[in-house]
Amino acid sequence: MPTGLTQDAGWEIGVSRTLPLPVAAVWEFITSPEGVALWLGEGVRLPTGKGESYETGDGIAGEVRSYRPGDRVRLTYGRSTLQVAVSASGEGRAVLRFHQERLGDAEERERQRAHWKAVMGEVTDALGVA
Repeated sequence: MPTGLTQDAGWEIGVSRTLPLPVAAVWEFITSPEGVALWLGEGVRLPTGKGESYETGDGIAGEVRSYRPGDRVRLTYGRSTLQVAVSASGEGRAVLRFHQERLGDAEERERQRAHWKAVMGEVTDALGVA
């Protein structure tokens, strides 16, 4: 099976980064209006209730599948599924992950890989992490 293709979730991509910040600080930022603007788009309000919907300025619509404060949010993102998660990685360090699955094909996977890497760069810049 090619890299990025799974039996259950089809094509998927994951981008993660370990940050020298506590989980709470990363979670607070990534779910704040400033943080949400970086990964969902300007002016998008991140819903927190299961089944609540949102739409980006680019016309991507979706709804929340699950929201666990301080841990992860899972939502539909167009026809794919996106999960943003924060977990501990030792004392005062957190891992931020963007994981998208149910992508259409290998080309979409590569486009989304580039997108989420760019988003991660913007997030780390905004957090002041090199």
